[in-house]
Amino acid sequence: MVIILRPQVNYTILKNILSTIQEAGFTGYQAGKKAIVVHNNDETLQAKLKTLEGVENVVQVKSPYPLTSREFHPENTLIEVGGHVIGGDEPTIMAGPCSIESLENIIEIAEAVKKAGGHVLRGGAFKPRSSPYSFQGHGEEGLKMMALAREKTGLPIISEVMEPEKVALVAEYVDILQIGARNMQNYPLLREVGKSGKPVMLKRGLSATIEEWLMSAEYVLAQDNPNVMLCERGIRTYETATRNTLDLNAVPVVQHLSHLPVIVDPSHGVGKSQYVNAMARAGIAAGATGVIVEIHPDPAKAWSDAAQTIDFDQFNQMVDDVNRIAAAVSPTLSRTTVHA
Repeated sequence: MVIILRPQVNYTILKNILSTIQEAGFTGYQAGKKAIVVHNNDETLQAKLKTLEGVENVVQVKSPYPLTSREFHPENTLIEVGGHVIGGDEPTIMAGPCSIESLENIIEIAEAVKKAGGHVLRGGAFKPRSSPYSFQGHGEEGLKMMALAREKTGLPIISEVMEPEKVALVAEYVDILQIGARNMQNYPLLREVGKSGKPVMLKRGLSATIEEWLMSAEYVLAQDNPNVMLCERGIRTYETATRNTLDLNAVPVVQHLSHLPVIVDPSHGVGKSQYVNAMARAGIAAGATGVIVEIHPDPAKAWSDAAQTIDFDQFNQMVDDVNRIAAAVSPTLSRTTVHA
């Protein structure tokens, strides 16, 4: 069950609620300042809790990730960033380079994203690379370059944060904090981005189950941060024809289980540029609320992820295709009538 607290509950009232739960033989876990989670739906305890000062409501939830589930929050979560609503009927287009290379390069790319009708500029300043000898990103200087690109184009920006200690720094510059696949279960990091109050994109781990993914989202939501979006970016399977396997099953499954917006990342999902557009179309057809892709004016010269990066012409075609498919798919069926 989830106990929804009234605003400005003081320590004495909170202690009384937690003591009542404990006396009944259960444990209450505080989820920020607005809720308490109890892993039980005892009806006698529910009735007693509803009479206590400071309790606004008690909601029965069977899910192991209560705040993330549709049982607790039946309506779709909508996240407003830079005047655009993520999770609405219009598909969200996020695009940019894997790694920020130079100010001139990121501004050129930002202008291309804006011209094509994109909504968010992506770019890596802190890069988790498989090899310690690969380019690791420009760090704060890269974030400064992105901020200048935002100033020039008006596009909000998203970039990855890898360490709890760097959350405050990255949050100074970006509009959306990205948690990469390798950090999906970095719980101290998840707590810290939750505390930042910034919108968070949580990418699915390379071998994570859907339940593990949603449990990770719960860590962010439990810090009073409701602005979380999920990103399906491909999982590791036995198949070697592509870099990963973009799990399109996850899109409708997650929409059934959770109220959070689902974005697909076909660039990492397949790892080969010639398949990116097809999988972007498939993701939107499956009901995803947006796509995030890697683009570059000359992909062969991109400093990282060149093989999966598309050029501006391919990006323009993808945006057109995605918008056409979104218009053809009923928003009522794909995004708002899915209930647990």
